[in-house]
Amino acid sequence: MPPEYGLIRQAAAIPVQGERVCLITSRSGKRWVIPKGCLEPGKSAGEMALQEAWEEAGLGGLLEGDPVGSYLYTKGGFTHHVLVFIMRVTQVSETWPERAFRQRWWLSPEQAVLNIDERGLREVMRGALLDRREPTPPSHQPEARA
Repeated sequence: MPPEYGLIRQAAAIPVQGERVCLITSRSGKRWVIPKGCLEPGKSAGEMALQEAWEEAGLGGLLEGDPVGSYLYTKGGFTHHVLVFIMRVTQVSETWPERAFRQRWWLSPEQAVLNIDERGLREVMRGALLDRREPTPPSHQPEARA
């Protein structure tokens, strides 16, 4: 996609299944990332996030509404603006288009955040996965009765 005003627009999905988050290796295999890719004409950011989750991780699912955040990064002299969605995983395939180039890793939300090198993405994931959770009551407290 040709950059408009030096900004490349992308969409990404944070794949979540139960209490686990899926990270994938970058194309080089050196970093852990989430599925993302450039927006395409005629497709919404949400549609692209779902498409990238399938192509890069072999995952299908449903997005949880609006993006949970966005971040900027620079690569190849261009600034990329990435809209990030939460995707509830409903399908995990053993074969997918980029299987030969990528590995999947299922982690707790805390572990997933710790394994992301990109600062902007790490902050979006922290906010979406950790900061918005309901506090869990200590196990020694009985549940309140109605």
